[in-house]
Amino acid sequence: MDTRPIGIFDSGLGGLTVVKELLRALPGESIIYFGDTGRVPYGNRSNAAILKYAMQDARFLLKHDVKLIIAACGTVSSVATEIAKELPVPYIGVVKPAAKRAAEITHSGKIGVIGTAATIASGSYKKELHEINPSVRVTARSCPLFVPLVESGFVKDGDPLTTLAAERYLSEFTAEKVDTLILGCTHYPIISGIIKQVLGSKVTLISAGRAAAEAAADLLEKDGILSEKSGEGERRFFVSDMTQSFTEVSSVLLGHRFPMDVRLVDDIDTY
Repeated sequence: MDTRPIGIFDSGLGGLTVVKELLRALPGESIIYFGDTGRVPYGNRSNAAILKYAMQDARFLLKHDVKLIIAACGTVSSVATEIAKELPVPYIGVVKPAAKRAAEITHSGKIGVIGTAATIASGSYKKELHEINPSVRVTARSCPLFVPLVESGFVKDGDPLTTLAAERYLSEFTAEKVDTLILGCTHYPIISGIIKQVLGSKVTLISAGRAAAEAAADLLEKDGILSEKSGEGERRFFVSDMTQSFTEVSSVLLGHRFPMDVRLVDDIDTY
């Protein structure tokens, strides 16, 4: 039994999709979340800056005595993999779990991946998928507007701005006849309704956040560090900036009204 919290960080609010899945699977676990909303998005930053930010985020979580760190950020998971070697606790990114799930699900062997510019440029998903199954055909596309659209609250099904962006970005996957699409950024599940509408019901969407949460549950059980606590664990949320759309977007991402215990961290660059 280990009642220490799980630490989760993301460049913004998208990682709350991982929190949502963890709350569903492991309600007794305590969670500390940090969203770097003051520096979102990470996807258009240099690799050096992404690694620097990721280390600062992780060190902040370690100050709260977490037992596991989840990088709920496709960009960090793709281009800052060396962070795992620097941490004194287990670490999970979103790339490996999502790639494994997609490889299991696909029938045609044609898999699509969408993510930030840095994620797609890294080739992380394609590399991981080919290690699992060298015969799969991978089509990858960056969708740089999706994160700012989500963070700005343009998330409702049928929203004209997000729908227009999705139509522009996703036409390639229709042409390639992919049957499985990895949502390689944890912001993307919140607009999955729009993505489904554009691609059609025959394409299965893989949430990187859900896959990471499932991997975390497996790791905690394997390592014998589940909380095994009855009732709900403690939930604490930290951000580096309180944005205008914060309450609306976060409540949608979590599937219910966002907890009021949200604290501002204005010195993240000191960690």
